[in-house]
Amino acid sequence: MKVLCFGSLNIDYVYSVDHFVAKGETLASTGLEVFTGGKGLNQSIALAKAGTEVYHAGAIGPDGKFLLAAMDEAGVNTDYVSVLTTARTGNAIIQRDIEGDNCILLYGGTNQMITTEQVDEVLSHFSAGDYLILQNEINQLPYIMEKAHEKGMVIVLNPSPMNEKILELPLEYVNIFMLNEVEAGQIMNCSSDIKHDRLAEKLRERFPGATVVLTLGGEGSICIDGESLFAQGAYRVSVADTTAAGDTFTGFFIGGLLSGKPIPGAMKEASAAAAIACSRPGAAPSIPTLGEVKEFLLQQVN
Repeated sequence: MKVLCFGSLNIDYVYSVDHFVAKGETLASTGLEVFTGGKGLNQSIALAKAGTEVYHAGAIGPDGKFLLAAMDEAGVNTDYVSVLTTARTGNAIIQRDIEGDNCILLYGGTNQMITTEQVDEVLSHFSAGDYLILQNEINQLPYIMEKAHEKGMVIVLNPSPMNEKILELPLEYVNIFMLNEVEAGQIMNCSSDIKHDRLAEKLRERFPGATVVLTLGGEGSICIDGESLFAQGAYRVSVADTTAAGDTFTGFFIGGLLSGKPIPGAMKEASAAAAIACSRPGAAPSIPTLGEVKEFLLQQVN
């Protein structure tokens, strides 16, 4: 069994600000940092640091070659990343406030230049039972999902950033949903004040064959798998930057499952990994190793 993350690779420009810029406002930042990023890259690195052998597919421009170096260093196989000479690598403009929260503006760049020919070539190296990890920062998602489903791959979808394109995907092909409460509510067209467990149940009713993981920020996470519901609290840390917390959770949760852990054990490690990521600046650079996660958990009372 192999794991393929077909997803975005971004250059993150992180501006430190006192507060997020308002309409019509000009605001001076107190700092600028440049990091590796992109939800696909982050999740590949999280999977690798969780101990999973993972392959990444996507596209960068000549300005993004340092992203490959970062993934190689983390243990991600980058053989299926195309280097295009006609466009810039995708990037993100991130505002990070004094509380560690962020808002993000994306430029797709080469992330939006995936071709069906590239998809066919990449998927030719994978087969039934292999895992495919997807987000919503590249083009060709419907085609990728159709071809992966035909092969019998296990499809994991993190529908972020959420937009109308998600609702046009063959969501019935998804085996594992990784999403937050806002994304879940938009998929189900539910009121924002619906209880979390009921929201997860509604997702299960619509996608009865799928496992649904709902991340709830500071309230932890819940998972519905068949008739079982599991809950995991969030670990409290001093927050420096929340940018890659969700991606870290996804990588460590899937990595935990693939290593043979039951769902509660995978959720526990994923929650700890996300907490550690929140305590550090940056996206991919904030993702801990499995050893760091285990050490963190040994220090927790619960």
